[in-house]
Amino acid sequence: MYDAIVFDNDGVLLELTEMEPHYEGARNAFAAVGVEDPADADVETMSLGVTPEKLQAVCQRYDLDPDTFWRERDRAIAQRQHGEMRAGRKRPYDDIHHLDALECPLGVVSSNQNDTVDFAFEHFDLHRHFETVYGRPPTVESLHRKKPEPYYLERALSDLGTREALYVGDSETDVEAAHAAGIDSAFIRRPHRADTELSVVPDYEIATLGDVVDLTSGGRASD
Repeated sequence: MYDAIVFDNDGVLLELTEMEPHYEGARNAFAAVGVEDPADADVETMSLGVTPEKLQAVCQRYDLDPDTFWRERDRAIAQRQHGEMRAGRKRPYDDIHHLDALECPLGVVSSNQNDTVDFAFEHFDLHRHFETVYGRPPTVESLHRKKPEPYYLERALSDLGTREALYVGDSETDVEAAHAAGIDSAFIRRPHRADTELSVVPDYEIATLGDVVDLTSGGRASD
């Protein structure tokens, strides 16, 4: 059915990172630029799901250069995630072995940091499965390009040389990015998404990576 399959990473291939490492990383980033006692609300805002507008507002509050602060933020949170993987608290899902059964070229497009994705794929020996992998560089510009924008997905599709592709993700932004790029989407309903009500309609809903194998080999997925 498809010439290539592209995956989101966190919540699809790898387990999600707990929130505390994100909070710790954000606090470390503030400290690195001289802010020793940031408001808890600002730490939370800079921990996950940051938008350009949120970044600009926080940096104005503390008189920070957004580019400098964002580099520190991405570096600090990536280091915390490295520690979670080394400690065994962030791992590939148990069904990761189904990647071996997929015969078409594979790619990854993640909104997590390049450094985090590269470390994870090296640490867990996942690079061998994929022809192209995109995380997000530590730049403010990347915030304008991350999902639901299709920018990095478009680059992956160009690398793979096809538009006949499926994007597998665990969030509405994944579905939106796939459809903006003109390709099909599969929403994987991992346990953390068991009760999620979507306001967008994916082409398929699946439960495991094994369903991706069934779907792309002509079997019946849980759509």
